[in-house]
Amino acid sequence: MNGERKKIDEIRRERKETPIEELPEFIRRYEDDARQGVQSLVQGARDALGKLEAEKERTERLKRYEKEYRDYQWICGIDEAGRGPLAGPVVAGAVILPKDCDILYINDSKKLSAAKREELYDVIMEKAVAAAVGMASPQRIDEINILQATYEAMREAVSRLEITPDLLLNDAVTIPQISIPQVPIIKGDAKSISIGAASILAKVTRDRIMAEYDKTWPQYGFASHKGYGSKEHIAALKKYGPAPIHRATYIKKFID
Repeated sequence: MNGERKKIDEIRRERKETPIEELPEFIRRYEDDARQGVQSLVQGARDALGKLEAEKERTERLKRYEKEYRDYQWICGIDEAGRGPLAGPVVAGAVILPKDCDILYINDSKKLSAAKREELYDVIMEKAVAAAVGMASPQRIDEINILQATYEAMREAVSRLEITPDLLLNDAVTIPQISIPQVPIIKGDAKSISIGAASILAKVTRDRIMAEYDKTWPQYGFASHKGYGSKEHIAALKKYGPAPIHRATYIKKFID
């Protein structure tokens, strides 16, 4: 048969170039080829399809709250990145996904690799009904405290959306001074696809900002630790003193 006439290296290359949605046809084409190397490729394709189906099921479970509140037309997920670092802004993301959202692999941004976050950021920005970020500077954090600065960043993110949401799904918090109905969800970035998307938007935006700051103040290593209190960062802080983007209220114990 045709499959047996092909060399295994050719079939391996074909498998590598086959989009995942075409794997069933690849499997049908070679499942009767008895060669061990070909059977290994076929099993690998089956495993990939199994993982894809599992991911689709996980994603459907992530839509639990979106389905529960489906009577609201525009449901917006809200999350933040950067409450804990010693430097840089706190950034909030706000994302309204389409009702028939088919984006896979969305999760709490901390559970994803940097490369996967970047990849998903582009997909979210392409497919979202609306998406925006808000942020509060280190100076603002020092002035009003991190919680209030986080709320301020979240309000800004919502205000910058092109569409006014009918409902907010928030990661754990209830945002004051906002009239839109809200549902706080503990660990919401791992339970709601909308909040998970917002967490990715916020995290990628903040990481990019910190990478830019690294060009201005390379001695602190912002590109690697993103402003968090790593040993490298604390050592640099003690050696060079604070940069303008350090949070004064956060670094008191590290400087004289």
